[in-house]
This record gives sequence, C-alpha cells and structure tokens, in this order.
Amino acid sequence: MRKVIFLIHVSLDGFVAGPNGEMDWIVYNDEVEKYSHDLHSTTDTAIYGRVTYDMMQNYWPTVLTDPNSTAGALNHARWYDAATKIVASRTRDSVEGTHTRVLHGNFAEEITRIKQQPGKDLWLLGSPSLAQTFMHLGLIDEYRINVNPVILGIGKTLFGGVDEPIKLKLLEARTFSGGVVALRYEPAPREDS
Repeated sequence: MRKVIFLIHVSLDGFVAGPNGEMDWIVYNDEVEKYSHDLHSTTDTAIYGRVTYDMMQNYWPTVLTDPNSTAGALNHARWYDAATKIVASRTRDSVEGTHTRVLHGNFAEEITRIKQQPGKDLWLLGSPSLAQTFMHLGLIDEYRINVNPVILGIGKTLFGGVDEPIKLKLLEARTFSGGVVALRYEPAPREDS
C-alpha cells in the first residue's frame, strides 16, 4: 500500500510560520534540499491544502522557463510538473493546473482509496492545517520534520490542532550544516493491536 509522507520545516519551538506567515527563518541549503528532494524517486503524488497549492502553482511552473533557475529548483519543478497534485479543499470544486484533482468531503475515505491504488508514495508538503486534519484522521504514515535552529516564540504552530497524543517511532535523525536536524518518524504501533 502507498504511504502518505509528510515533510515540513519547523522552528525549535514548533512553529511552521511566523505571525504574518513568514518563512524566511528556514535554513534551506544544498544538504537540506537534497534530503528533501530524495523523495522525488519514491513519490509521484503531491498533496496540498488549497492555500499551499496556490503558492506552489504560482511558483513552480515559472521555474521551468526561468534561465536563472538552479539545478535543484529545476529538479523539483520537473517533479512537480509530472506529479499528480491532490488539493484538499472545502471551498473549491476545481483548481488550475495539470494532473490536478480536488478532494473535498470525507478526506479519510478518499485518501485511503488513493493509497490502495497503484503508484508510488504520496508526499504531503507543508500545508500545516491539512496536516493537522490528517494527523487527527491517522492518515500520515511517515513524518519528516526538519527542525531549524531558531526560536520564533509566536506564529502558526504545527501541532496546535492536535488534541490527543500521537505516539511515534524514530526512524532516523540527521544533522545538516546550518544546524537543521531532520527527524523521520512513523506512527508507533498501537498498544491494543
């Protein structure tokens, strides 16, 4: 069965954005980029919330035609262009873009059905509000949390909407130059199973 892999960058105190949506504090160097883009080979589908999708759709297609694009950016733009994009939205029935579909309604049923279809894993990128919904529904099979060496003190929290413990099993911890610690977890087996 396909997995939902969630990747996000957080501050040491668990924020994914500053109070006004700032993300300029994220350390994104060549090592972090390579680690993140290693998912290209194992995933063929991107999952976004509507707001994150709009940001991605306004940016990644332009990278393909920008002569100043870096090799890393081009690599991800090509993956994005070829990937199936799933946009979870309660307010839209359609979105612009190729290989794109909108999910609304029962996310648990729809994602479970997609996970049972042939293909590579699904990559949930950013989209912290959607990630909280997926956490609550038990839809995330792997967490990749890149902890950045900064304390924001205020902003949008990653786990603010989680209302019960989610026990995790550490699969890997890596440290990159610039102070980023990449943590990779999977949900721990339930004690009652």
